[in-house]
Amino acid sequence: QVQLVESGGGLVQAGGSLRLSCAASGRTFSWYGMGWFRQAPGKERESVAAISRSGGGTYYADSVKGRFTISRDNAKSTVYLQMNSLKPEDTAVYYCAADPGGYSDYAAEYDYWGQGTQVTVSS
Repeated sequence: QVQLVESGGGLVQAGGSLRLSCAASGRTFSWYGMGWFRQAPGKERESVAAISRSGGGTYYADSVKGRFTISRDNAKSTVYLQMNSLKPEDTAVYYCAADPGGYSDYAAEYDYWGQGTQVTVSS
């Protein structure tokens, strides 16, 4: 089992920045690729970014490329999502998830999920 706890969400004005953190406990963190997903009201959950076990490989959704950066610190069992130039359309609940097989953008590949953290971007 892997337990994931997100933090860092909040209310920010358009153009601002937030840094999300996801702290993992349980099994060895470096065994898992990690991903960030988000779900806005009335919309399906969508992949935002993902990172490989070592941190050497990353994936970004087109909507966040150049604005968001995913990183991880295996010594601290934590994955981060730095979000810059935020837009109102980034408003959503953000979830981190652990993938034992790699770092997919496909939610079904992820076995463990956090409870989510709300990000609200005002215009």
